[in-house]
Amino acid sequence: MAPGAPQGAPVSGISGGVPDQGTAGGAGDKGLQGNSVGLLSSVVLGVSTVAPVYCLTATLGPTVTAVGVQMPAVFLAGFLPMLLVAFAYKELNKDFPDCGTSFTWTVKAFGPRVGWMAGWGLTVATIIVLSNLAGVATDFLYLMLGEMTGSSWVAGLDQNKAVHLLTVVLLIGGATAMSYRGMTATKWFQYSLVGLQLAVLVLFSVIAIAKAAAGDLPDSIGFSFSWLNPLQVSSFSAFTAGLSLSIFMYWGWDTCLTMNEETLGSAKTPGRAAMISMVTLVGSYLLVAIASQMFAGVGSTGSGLGNPETADNVFSALARPVLGSPWSILLFLAVVASAAASLQTTFIPVARTLLAMSAYRAVPPRFGAVHPRFRTPGYATVAAGIATAVFYVGMSLISENVVQDTILALGLMICFYYALTAFACVWYFRRSLRASLRDLLLKGAAPLLGGVLLSAVFLQTLTDAWSPDYGSGAVFGIGSVFVIGVGILLLGAVLMTCYGLVRPEFFRGETLRKDTPALVVED
Repeated sequence: MAPGAPQGAPVSGISGGVPDQGTAGGAGDKGLQGNSVGLLSSVVLGVSTVAPVYCLTATLGPTVTAVGVQMPAVFLAGFLPMLLVAFAYKELNKDFPDCGTSFTWTVKAFGPRVGWMAGWGLTVATIIVLSNLAGVATDFLYLMLGEMTGSSWVAGLDQNKAVHLLTVVLLIGGATAMSYRGMTATKWFQYSLVGLQLAVLVLFSVIAIAKAAAGDLPDSIGFSFSWLNPLQVSSFSAFTAGLSLSIFMYWGWDTCLTMNEETLGSAKTPGRAAMISMVTLVGSYLLVAIASQMFAGVGSTGSGLGNPETADNVFSALARPVLGSPWSILLFLAVVASAAASLQTTFIPVARTLLAMSAYRAVPPRFGAVHPRFRTPGYATVAAGIATAVFYVGMSLISENVVQDTILALGLMICFYYALTAFACVWYFRRSLRASLRDLLLKGAAPLLGGVLLSAVFLQTLTDAWSPDYGSGAVFGIGSVFVIGVGILLLGAVLMTCYGLVRPEFFRGETLRKDTPALVVED
């Protein structure tokens, strides 16, 4: 197809020359299995990728440490920029449904290089999250087995680094294989795991509130509506620290959008699924945050949520006091289920982003290979699995502190590419914002405010991370989290420059151009 092909023209050179299936905007068929995911499946994918139980056990403690009893307010505040950005995703997807999402839309708004960096931010963030998911799943797997068998030796197996790393690699391998086969093959597996997570969270919250209300717990505190007021956070720095953690807790809902070329009603269903996923998440987060705070308090000793000895794994400390034995196993099982389900679904955004980048020749062609039977981006999925395993094992052998610092730097990656996508929406629709009040609000004002809020968190986190006290140490007097976060972005810029010298077509705007939906590929 020659440059300047008309909108909606058949696309050749991708997945054996399969013609465009008529998606809005003419994004072009990349060989994925169309009309295979409905609204309910999309919602389950969004919730599953976020992994609510895993997020809660990992962030309840650090968030209380940052903002105290205002934790529910910060969770609610973190929902606001995510909701505003979700409007941007919804509107962009309606106009141009493409599995590249942030990458594709940012290219169309700001050009190839900014778009490539957005794709890089999403890819790196996903690999970091996948590695941490596997690590947490391994921790709770052995805790659960120890609880079931009553053996401290079994529970302690996770402390053996060789056993831990081997289990992590096996979990990543299993999740990669399941993602390789596609979501339709494991749909009921995902339904079961997400349903289990939400049911256990409700059970845990109800029992915790009931025990706290009984008034016989030494650390419990009574509920106050002031907990929902973000203006009572002690400082802006503390607020942004808590907000960064809160934003991480919502990360992953956009998986609904990366499946848009496989979704029934690709222009509308993914956006609706994203909104439903977000509301489900904020409701469950607020319920658990209030219940946990009422039950355990925010103290730094004993069962208090601010106890540094249990802050990174709150549910392991609260499972038995709240649910009792043997029902505490349910909470361990929920964490394992949460991490396992998210391990599988989190491969979706990175694999489909790489598929789209390959289709537009922004990365090597191999990443565009689609399995002829499963209709999934097989090569990209396997490559992401290998990268995740190598990253986790490599970082763990260097230092556990490096792993934790990399996770702290994750918030920078998330704010980076979400903010770019929000601003891309405003610029992409700039000529139509005055067409109606709805367009002005949903395509302009809401995404712009969301982008500004995320940019503020990004800049404040960079400022705080400069300090050697932020994270585990310093490199040449600069905080290690700052070095890792900025270093990852600079590495992306270097890789982009090198690939642009080898394959310049994409960077010259020949395969995906600004303000036009035409996909241009060779015959």
